[in-house]
Amino acid sequence: MANTTQSAKRARQNEKRFAINKARRSRIRTYLRKVEEAITSGDKEAATAALKAAQPELMRGVTKGVFHKNTASRKMSRLAARVKALG
Repeated sequence: MANTTQSAKRARQNEKRFAINKARRSRIRTYLRKVEEAITSGDKEAATAALKAAQPELMRGVTKGVFHKNTASRKMSRLAARVKALG
């Protein structure tokens, strides 16, 4: 339990920030899952559209501090390669 008013406020802020980041991370994972499902189904147009929708969402997560920049870049690169490989 927080001993000072400052640490109590910081604990409240951390809870709010955790909830916001959790929601953002969940939304990004949903976009990534849609890309994965489109790749699995073999539909290149749907996969390309899903990838275009996921990219700004993933990069927004980077600017908000949810993901590291290299992690997001790696995910985008691997997904893009898999979409490109679809016949």
